[in-house]
Amino acid sequence: MPKRISKSSRPMDINQAAFQMVRRSTGTDAPEPRPAKVSDAVSRVMAAMGRKGGKIGGKRRLSTMTAEQRREVALQAAKARWSKHKKSAE
Repeated sequence: MPKRISKSSRPMDINQAAFQMVRRSTGTDAPEPRPAKVSDAVSRVMAAMGRKGGKIGGKRRLSTMTAEQRREVALQAAKARWSKHKKSAE
């Protein structure tokens, strides 16, 4: 039985096929350069910044909302929770 061509080498779109053909014919069929890997220190610093902003965000939102706005948000959240529950029971 003949081997099949892998799907990753064949483009799904006609424009992608044309692009690959031009790259092969001009000899620029080199792989795309990968972006530089982010260091662990930078990753830890960014995670800490996001955590800090997330902790402040909820408290600030609560203090700026009126009682009516909080009630509407709570109702919307409850409806979303119960609609998920009903769908899974069917």
